[in-house]
Formats: sequence, structure tokens, C-alpha cells
Amino acid sequence: MKIAITGSSGFIGTALKAHLLAKGHLVTPIVRRASQATPAADAIVWDIENPDELGRRLEGVDAVIHLAGAGISDHRWSASYKREILESRVLGTQCLAKALAGMNQKPGLLISASAIGIYGPRGTEAVDELTGAGDDFLAKVCRNWEESALEAKKAGIRVAYLRTGLVLGKSGGALKKMLLPFQLGLGGIIGSGDQFYSWITLNDWLRAVTHLLENSASQGAYNLAAPGACSNRSYTKALGRALKRPTLFPMPAFAARLAFGEMADALLLSGQNVKPTRLLEERFRFEATSIDDAFKQVFSV
Repeated sequence: MKIAITGSSGFIGTALKAHLLAKGHLVTPIVRRASQATPAADAIVWDIENPDELGRRLEGVDAVIHLAGAGISDHRWSASYKREILESRVLGTQCLAKALAGMNQKPGLLISASAIGIYGPRGTEAVDELTGAGDDFLAKVCRNWEESALEAKKAGIRVAYLRTGLVLGKSGGALKKMLLPFQLGLGGIIGSGDQFYSWITLNDWLRAVTHLLENSASQGAYNLAAPGACSNRSYTKALGRALKRPTLFPMPAFAARLAFGEMADALLLSGQNVKPTRLLEERFRFEATSIDDAFKQVFSV
């Protein structure tokens, strides 16, 4: 297949590009005009104000995987950065959906990123793809993000949404940021430690995306989170065991809020117990289903 990818230079996008190339697919990066001064020779330059031109450049592509968006945890959530988080997802997805819908030879599939944040803080309640959206900031971002792809769906393109949990890989993402303090023996639970973390190994994430690419009946929302969601306390202890380090230094809720502001409540002090019901119904098999298995896999690579 000829597959175009936005966000291909990020932690997950880089791994996805390599994974697809290894499977024999042709991969074309889509890069923002302002983000890369000298794009690769095979890249498609993306101007979100010109969807018609983007559509012309995408002619002949079989599938598009859309991962681009401002990093959720890259900065404190000022009003301006919250606007950037929202607009980078909504405007980019709207442009891409319009471009695909207007193409003469439309791709068969659009896979568009989303996140389990769509469910909002849920405590210990188990949620799956049939659960309604929450009403906090991240839930509203994710809901608008998914709705932005509707023009592609209306044009007859198969659309799948990746409601991704915490992706575990030592080369990037949240785990890489946690490694140094844990390696120094300074890790510990955050807040009460009872909040749920819904996670997936990078390898299982790549395998799940491949499943959606290869199964023509797969469409709609999918939770990319392993069946073994766990509490922050269990996650912390498992990471300590994997690194053979103590986890004796908790971060109280007030300290998390002081350090990270509003983002602390959304990303660190609350969570979701997410079930990957639709993937399991389609007989997808996760290689890591417990947090201990996940860390063994991550640190064995």
C-alpha cells in the first residue's frame, strides 16, 4: 500500500513509519509548511489553508494516517496553548478531510488520531467505545477532533479513530520523561495513587494500527489501550521493579498542581479505566496485557 502520514517525525510517527516500511508499504510523510524548512524529497508539504492543493498531492495514495497535533504535555496550559492544542487538531483534520473528500481517486482509508481523554475523568468506572464523551477540556478537544473528519466519512472513505492511551516505549513519550527520576530512585506515586492509567506498549499500538489497515470492515472508534489498565500505584511499583529501583518519593496532589497547573488534574491526578472492546471483538491479540509484562517488553528491546 501507498500510505501518507502526518506527524511522522514524532515518537509514535517515527516508529510507525519504520514499522510500515519494514512490512513493505510505501510511506510518504506529510509535513507542515512552517515546521520543516527543508522537507525530505519524498514528503508532501501541507498547507492547511489549501486543502485542494493537498488533495492533488495525495492522488494515488491508498491510505492516510493522521497523527499531527500540538503536544498535550509540552507546555503548561495557558489559554493560548490550550487554543493551540485544540486548533492544531481540529483545523488540521478539517483540512485533511476536505482534501480527501475532494480527490478524484480517493484513498480507501483515513486513520485519524484521537485519545482516551474523550471519556473525561472516570474514577474506577470501566469505559469502552460505547461510553459517552466527558465534558472537561480534553474530552471536548477529542470530540471536536473526531468530528473534524466527518467530511471524509461522508465522501465514502472508511474512517477509523485511534483513541490512544499512554503509549509505553523507552525512546519517547511519557515513559521517557519518567525514566530519569525513577532510575535515580526518586520515583513514587502521584496524588492518591488510585487513579487509573490505561496504557499500551508501542509495539502493540503499531500492531493495532496494522490490524485496522488490513481489515476492510474496521471503522469508527477504537480504544488503543491494553486490557490491563492499572492504578498509578500499580504502575509505579511495576516500573520500580523493572528498573530495580525503590519508589519511595510520592508527589502529593498539591505539588503536582503547583508544578503543572491545570494539566496535572487532567493527565496525572485523574484517569480512565479503558477497555479495548472493539479490538478484542475483532480478535486482535495484545502481546502485553499486564503492566509487568509491558515493562518487560519495553526494556528488553
